[in-house]
Amino acid sequence: MKKVVSINLGNYGSTGRIMIGIAKAARDQGYIAYNAYPESYYVQPKADGDIIICSTLANRLNQKLAYYTGLNGCFAVFSTRRFLHTLDKIRPEILHFHNLHNSYINLPMLFRYVKKHHIRVIWTLHDCWAFTGHCPYFTLAGCDKWKTGCGACPQLSDYPPSRIDLTRFLWKKKKKWFTGVEDLTIVTPSRWLAGLVKESFLAEYPVKVINNGIDLNVFQPTESDFRKTHGIPEYMVLGVAFDWGRRKGLDVFTYLAQHLDERFQIVLVGTDDKIDAELPPNILSIHRTHDQRELAEIYSAADVFVNPTREDNFPTVNIESMACGTPVITFDTGGSPEMIDDKSGRAIACEDKEGLCQEVIRICTDRETAFKQDCVNRANQFEQNDRFADYVELYHR
Repeated sequence: MKKVVSINLGNYGSTGRIMIGIAKAARDQGYIAYNAYPESYYVQPKADGDIIICSTLANRLNQKLAYYTGLNGCFAVFSTRRFLHTLDKIRPEILHFHNLHNSYINLPMLFRYVKKHHIRVIWTLHDCWAFTGHCPYFTLAGCDKWKTGCGACPQLSDYPPSRIDLTRFLWKKKKKWFTGVEDLTIVTPSRWLAGLVKESFLAEYPVKVINNGIDLNVFQPTESDFRKTHGIPEYMVLGVAFDWGRRKGLDVFTYLAQHLDERFQIVLVGTDDKIDAELPPNILSIHRTHDQRELAEIYSAADVFVNPTREDNFPTVNIESMACGTPVITFDTGGSPEMIDDKSGRAIACEDKEGLCQEVIRICTDRETAFKQDCVNRANQFEQNDRFADYVELYHR
């Protein structure tokens, strides 16, 4: 049986769930699949066969060293050496990389090992970090230095944060480390990111687009008393995010709150006390839901879902909304528009707040009964088990 080892910065969050889902699908097809990640405060309970790359203490130390030196991915020497010894024992035919940032693994050691042992690599890029000197995204900063070499980084304090600007040095080092792998296939969730890869120093590798998926057994039209409980008027406008700020378009909802009349209620999910302090009083703030089924109830209660993200790869919140029968309005940025069609939503030019507001009014007031089923039909194309099966097929090939 073939052996696959997947590596990610954790077994939590969207990328962790994707890694775990692919591993399960691979095991169902006869593979021996391992998931490797660092220990941290956010890590979910360790499953049988999981590999811990480094301890929570070592992980924090590596992050601090990267912060004060600017050398992200250049530490974790001892834990990486121990992890590579584990790989020697497993002898995997395939290594599947996910997020390699945040300094939990030594990048030059990892890629030297891959090149020395001629191991086949699948690398799923969940953002742009692999081909920049520092940042996962650069749209908001309006920066294209990643095409020719970074330096004088305008986002040095953003994740993964650093006090010293060694972005030009790291860009050159990443190019050296990440290129020249004998058998490496890059996977991106969106066509948008695939296009950027082809403009980067990773252009030598084949790129395959495999969209992110969702659990359609959870996200489906779901009845609830949400509107009654919260006194929702005629129309409900929903936003969902878990890192609210300018990047996710928090200011756009403030604009909507100022320009929509009393028939409309804006509801934001994923906020906190700090975000609440920035919101006008006519926005309903929900800090968190108990589980995904409660989130499905909220999606289903809404008349329209608004995702004014300014930079994103392939936000699954759009699909979750459609799966619950609620149309999506998003800015035409990144991969966000790729999952909607004319029957399930609209993409508005980025920063066109007035146009977005008018589209909210149009969809709410002109909404047809067929709209809900059109949204569900569109979301059915993104069933997560089908996307996991696409990865297993890539393993086969």
